[in-house]
Formats: sequence, C-alpha cells, structure tokens
Amino acid sequence: MYHYRPIGSRRYSASAPPPGKDGWLFFRDNCWRGEANDPTHLRQRAEKTLGVTVESIEFRELACDRDYHEQLKSAIAADLNRFRAEDATTALRNYLGNSIRITDDSQANTS
Repeated sequence: MYHYRPIGSRRYSASAPPPGKDGWLFFRDNCWRGEANDPTHLRQRAEKTLGVTVESIEFRELACDRDYHEQLKSAIAADLNRFRAEDATTALRNYLGNSIRITDDSQANTS
C-alpha cells in the first residue's frame, strides 16, 4: 500500500500491483530499507498521476495477505540478479526493511 498526501492533508493510497505485472517493481525502484529513496522524484510522479499539488510523500508499508507475500517472494526468487540479493527474503529486507505487514484477507482489502 502506497500513501500520497497532497496539499490539504488528504491521504491517497494505492494498491501494489500483482507480482510480475506492470508496476510490481515499484518498491525495488523507489524504496531502500523501507524509505523512499528519492522523495522529490516520487512527489513529482504523484503530482503527475493525481493531477494535484503534492506537499509530501512517504512509503509507510506494504500491507499484503500471505498469498500476495508468497507470490512476491516467488517472483523475486525467479530473478535474484535483478535484486542483487542471495534470496528473496534478503531482497525484501533490503528494499522494504521492516515495512511489510502481512494481514488476513479482510484487513489487506480495507487498509
């Protein structure tokens, strides 16, 4: 789950794409140790996507159910060179730090 906060303090969230689908590498390209690696770039990207001025942007967590988490680990394991890691668990820790929250299905859909 990605959160955007444009001017006016309204919060936007976006669902993470399924592993292997367009956009699923967002976390790899934009996060390091659970933090946005270039907040200015992400803020500008969010402004373009949302069509509003964005005051700040941050990555808080990836909230997912166990099935999504397993699919994500499998997709990463299938191409470890892309993540410069020895295994999928290390890759997720490198990019997302401790910001993965595994929920049951009902919690992941209402966050």
